[in-house]
Amino acid sequence: MPSRRRFLHGSASLAALAALMPWLPSSAFASSGLMSRPIPSTGERLPVVGLGTSRTHDVAMTDAALEPLREVLRTLANGGASLVDTAPSYGRAEAVCGALAAEDDMRKRLFLASKVSSTGRAAGERQVEASFAALRTDTIDLMQVHNLQDTRTQLDLLRELKAQGRVRYIGVTHYLDSAHERLLQVLRQEPVDFVQFNYSIGERNAERELLPFCADKGIAVLINRPFQRAALFDRVRGRSLPDWVAVELGATSWAQLMLKFILAQPAVTAVIPATSTPRYMADNLLAGQGKLPDAAQRQRIVELFA
Repeated sequence: MPSRRRFLHGSASLAALAALMPWLPSSAFASSGLMSRPIPSTGERLPVVGLGTSRTHDVAMTDAALEPLREVLRTLANGGASLVDTAPSYGRAEAVCGALAAEDDMRKRLFLASKVSSTGRAAGERQVEASFAALRTDTIDLMQVHNLQDTRTQLDLLRELKAQGRVRYIGVTHYLDSAHERLLQVLRQEPVDFVQFNYSIGERNAERELLPFCADKGIAVLINRPFQRAALFDRVRGRSLPDWVAVELGATSWAQLMLKFILAQPAVTAVIPATSTPRYMADNLLAGQGKLPDAAQRQRIVELFA
């Protein structure tokens, strides 16, 4: 996340992150652990903080480019998390995730999610098969119709793959408020396990209908754009995190506060901030333990970003 470094909160945040060196040994979460929530369609539990890969993982397949991303993945897994969300439309990110997941038997520790963004059955089949090859896996945990592109055709394909055992869960995605009504229409008509959409302190449209609908119908929710691509950091530029945030919520950075705000919604299954920096991955994971804000605290958080 560009310029995020300056928003890590003073000595408290640095002390918290120092305790996680070299990024996050598995013992770091021994006291309270990373929260997890059930996937409603099966009851399988999913850790509440995952990893997005848009932009951050579109890198050359060289040791120098892969090394920080390798550490991000190790930090994720050592912290008790597992969800990695990628897509063929993210450039080289899918192949990068596949290469890293193949190292050190890491694949067994991950919940891999990808997407199909094609029009027509044949194009969808080709793209999905390419995803299996790029991710170097026989089974993809979650396949999603990306940005509602040719939704019905691609969902039919994904259901067949699920019946064959090649895909474990299926879903749909979008990243804009303007698509929320279309998402609702699809969710009313098409049974899916997951839906992924944008939600943050600065983009709260999902509170109106999407989040209540998913809670009522038992659909797992993944949240993208939790920082609005760094725009929320700009809102608090040069400001220290209020003391009450650490005292009442145990948050020691602005990023943790943003993520805790999202996770306070019980309909949210997991949030997937993207990063290519290991210490930001560690910082994100800290949002998934300890207390979450209640309604009054959520309002105070909104006011901080007004």
